[in-house]
Amino acid sequence: MVRTETPVCDYNQPAVDFNLKGVDENFYSLNSLKGQNGLLVMFICNHCPYVKSVIHRIIRDTTELKGLGVNSVAIMSNDPTEYQEDSFDNMKKIAIEMNFPFPYLIDETQEIARSYGAVCTPDFFGYNKDLVLQYRGRLDESRKETVHDARRDLFEAMKNIALTGIGPKDQIPSMGCSIKWLD
Repeated sequence: MVRTETPVCDYNQPAVDFNLKGVDENFYSLNSLKGQNGLLVMFICNHCPYVKSVIHRIIRDTTELKGLGVNSVAIMSNDPTEYQEDSFDNMKKIAIEMNFPFPYLIDETQEIARSYGAVCTPDFFGYNKDLVLQYRGRLDESRKETVHDARRDLFEAMKNIALTGIGPKDQIPSMGCSIKWLD
């Protein structure tokens, strides 16, 4: 496992369209997922200890964001031959077990991860209603450990984006396992 941090937010970068298969066997595009007030695109996987340690908080925050008109989607771009836990069958299993409130999509060619510039899991891209980037930072201040009353950076940023269309000036990078790229 290689720990990686995300780059600084490239404000107003437009979201890249995609057409990816979800664990429910349906295909999803950017416009089919867009919420009234924005969209959160997350690159996650099943095996990463960073994702495992925060997945309950991701579920909590994405559920609450939906009430603010911000939809969410998770994309798995790792090479599953390197980590069987990241296979499509295991993605289905995890999504059902965890009752994901968002579509969980597979990026088999890794084209979407590359076009977004995703580097790690979790990697969060917060878009406003016009689908321009306003947030590229961490979930919260607790990182891998659960800290009660931790500042919820992602949630607060996306709430502000839902209300104003603009993300915070100061953003702290997310960190996690590097994406497992195909050879």
